[in-house]
Amino acid sequence: MDGSSVEGRVEAVADGGQQFLDAVVVGAGAGGLYALLRLKQAGRTARLFEAGSDVGGTWYWNNYPGARVDVPSLEYSYGFDRDLEQEWTWPERYSAQPELQAYFSHVADRYGLRDHISFETKVVSAEFDEKNSLWKIRTEGGGEVLARFFVVATGPLSEPIFPKIKGMETFKGHSVHTGRWKTDGVDVSGKRVGVIGTGSSGAQIAPELAKSASRLYLLQRTPAYSVPSQNKVLDAEEIARLKSNYEAIRERARRNRSALGIDVSDVGAFEVSEEERQKIFEERWQYGGLGFTAAFGDLYSDVDANETAAEFVRQKIRQIVEDADVAERLMPDTLIGAKRLCVDNGYFQMFNRDNVELVDLRENPLVAIDETGILTEQGHIDLDVIVYATGFDAFTGSILKMDILGRDGKDLKTAWDGGPRTYLGFCVAGFPNMFVVNGPGSPAGLANMVTLAEIGVEWIVDCILSMDREGKSEIEALDEKQNDWGKMLNMMAEETIYPLANSWYVGANVPGKPRIFMSHLDFPEYVKSCRASAESGYADFRIK
Repeated sequence: MDGSSVEGRVEAVADGGQQFLDAVVVGAGAGGLYALLRLKQAGRTARLFEAGSDVGGTWYWNNYPGARVDVPSLEYSYGFDRDLEQEWTWPERYSAQPELQAYFSHVADRYGLRDHISFETKVVSAEFDEKNSLWKIRTEGGGEVLARFFVVATGPLSEPIFPKIKGMETFKGHSVHTGRWKTDGVDVSGKRVGVIGTGSSGAQIAPELAKSASRLYLLQRTPAYSVPSQNKVLDAEEIARLKSNYEAIRERARRNRSALGIDVSDVGAFEVSEEERQKIFEERWQYGGLGFTAAFGDLYSDVDANETAAEFVRQKIRQIVEDADVAERLMPDTLIGAKRLCVDNGYFQMFNRDNVELVDLRENPLVAIDETGILTEQGHIDLDVIVYATGFDAFTGSILKMDILGRDGKDLKTAWDGGPRTYLGFCVAGFPNMFVVNGPGSPAGLANMVTLAEIGVEWIVDCILSMDREGKSEIEALDEKQNDWGKMLNMMAEETIYPLANSWYVGANVPGKPRIFMSHLDFPEYVKSCRASAESGYADFRIK
């Protein structure tokens, strides 16, 4: 784009004091940091706004005891700089939150990004000025900047949700959501603690809190499938071996539907004998991690095949949990993997502790919360601390928290009233020059989020540079392409078990949220679609 034309538009709308930028980025997690870096390297002016006081995104806010990545940390890292790969050493197979935040902090320092970040700054609104092809971005406190491009990198799992329980506000003890432990966390030593929720956060935090709490009550709404991480410290020899094979490890992962270097079998569960099937499941269990449900190629497409894996985990619960009645109440009766599989470090073993009690809300419903604890149909539980491990308003919560107005004053909340619709997971019809990193319609939630962020950011920045070379001012998703993309996502999902569960993948964890499958299911195919769009000169978009 011609620089003088940019200045002309800025002068036409600026009424004093606004800063003009090529791009505003929101969120200092993996996607936002890389977007800022790529824009900076491309010589574009950009500023990143972050509500927290440091970088790290989800690994800034989720610093609860036991918080740990559920994919190998070696893979949960940037691959754009081989020097960065070699200089950073991951001490464990699955690194804990402090190490993950330290990594992203190192990235921010190494590439000089902090001077371009405004911390403790919330973006409250963004409005597209159609006449001048500029975004007006406003922050809490009244600040305003003008930008050609608006890059939303707030993350698909960053807006906490609380259950609606009568009397929550009356509790006089300490209440905290796992997703806000950074600001609201508490030392539970010697205290009576209630943990509500059995998803990934609950499965991670409860065993850690149980080590110091005088008593811990795990309030279970739905039993969860969880597999052991089999985490371990990496010795010097293994670290050297892994670093020497980094390129091959990355390439192997990118060929996988989840962008992870796990072994994905193409053999069906019933194509082997019962004995062989149990042997394979046991090997996966002992190896640990999310690769368990990749033991056979049809576990996500065949309900009967899925049941073989589900029953294997139930048998493990029976073996691990000493109290047979507790073990039975911990048994999920749903499909394994249709909801996000938990990866734990001693979750089921926790129930063998004398100070841990399972409260099964299916047989003993939660009635209310009062000043001193939780009231169930069978009695009162006295508590000092209530921990809400109740998840997030996935994909859309953090985006729709901002008031975003596009062409003709179109409100994104209204545009997504029936569920989020994007094209390629990047762009929304009616909202020119707005890009979403790891947004709905991408493989977010089902793929390695750092690898996915790299792919997405590179596409976005390459698109911006292409527009500049061609002298274009706007790019916008087409309605028909957006609709076709949504139909394709749903068709992919219908071939799997995912629609059969009430999960955050479909928004079922948020009352009133439209039920729509929000992820692409195949990372390599997704990358092909993104590349095809770029190679066509973005002919599948409206550009002017």
